[in-house]
Amino acid sequence: MTETQVPIPKTRTAPAPASAAGAARNADVTVIRAASGWPHLHLAELWRYRGLLGVFVWRDLKVRYKQTVIGVAWAIFQPLFTALVYTFIFGRFAKFPSENLPYPIFAYSGVLAWQYFSASLNQASSSVVGNVQLVTKVYFPRLLLPIGGVLVPLVDLTLSLTVMVGMMVWFHVVPSAVIVFAPLFIALALITALGAGLTLAALTVRYRDVPYAIPLFMQILPFLSGVMYSLTAMPAKWQWVLSLNPLSGVITGWRWAVLKGFQPNFGQLGVSIGIAFLLLVVGLAYFRRSEPQFADTI
Repeated sequence: MTETQVPIPKTRTAPAPASAAGAARNADVTVIRAASGWPHLHLAELWRYRGLLGVFVWRDLKVRYKQTVIGVAWAIFQPLFTALVYTFIFGRFAKFPSENLPYPIFAYSGVLAWQYFSASLNQASSSVVGNVQLVTKVYFPRLLLPIGGVLVPLVDLTLSLTVMVGMMVWFHVVPSAVIVFAPLFIALALITALGAGLTLAALTVRYRDVPYAIPLFMQILPFLSGVMYSLTAMPAKWQWVLSLNPLSGVITGWRWAVLKGFQPNFGQLGVSIGIAFLLLVVGLAYFRRSEPQFADTI
C-alpha cells in the first residue's frame, strides 16, 4: 500500500474554513492506494514515516537486550568468541592463508562483516511475521519493517569495532588512506541483506517453513564468502565463481580497506556489486507485489 497527499478539489458548495488553521488542515486529503508491483521505494512516503522507523529500531534494540545479564556486551562476545574458534581451528591447525595479517585479526574482521549480514538478514526476513498486530490493523509503509531489520545490527557492529581497534593496536596494524572506503563495503552488505530479506520476508508470510531453511543456508554461506580464509589464495576461475556471492566482495573489500589486506580484483568486485543490486531490485518487486495480501495471508 502507498499513501499520497492530494489537494481537495474546490467546489462552489464547499464551506469556507473557520480559520487559517482549518484551511491548512483541509488543504490535503490522504489517499491510500494498492502498491504497484514495480520495484520502487516511495522515498517521500518513507521520509514522512521516519519517526516510526526510529521507533521500530529503538524497540528492537530494547527487546534484544532486555533482562540480559551483561547487556550490550553480547554484541562484543559473539564475534570475539567465533573469531577465537576460527583462530584455533583454521589458523593454528589448518594454517589457512591470512593475507600476511595475524590470523586473529584477520578472522575477527571477517566475522564482523559476516555477522552483521547474518543478523540483518534474519531480522529483515522475520520482520513482517513478527509484527502481525501492526500489519493487520494499522497502515504504515510495510517497507519500514525490513529496513529497520537491517539497521538494528549496525549498533552491534559499531560496538564490536572497538575490539578490532584494540586488536589493531596490539598487532601493530596501521590502516591506510583506503579506510575511507570501509563504510561502502558495509553498505554493500546492507543492500545485500535488504534485497534478500525483502524476498524472504514476503515468502515467510506465505510459507511458514522458510525460517527453518534459512539457518541451513547460513551455515554454508561463510565457507563461500571467505570468512575464515583468503579468497585471493584460490585459483582465479574459482574467485570469479565466488564473486557471484556478494558477501565475498564485502569481506575481501572490508579487509582491504580496514587492515591493508590484499587489494580485491575490481572486476570481481563489480560482479558482486551487480548481484547485490539485482537482489535489491528483485526483492523490492516481489515484496511490493506480495504486500497487498499480507494482512489476509498472515
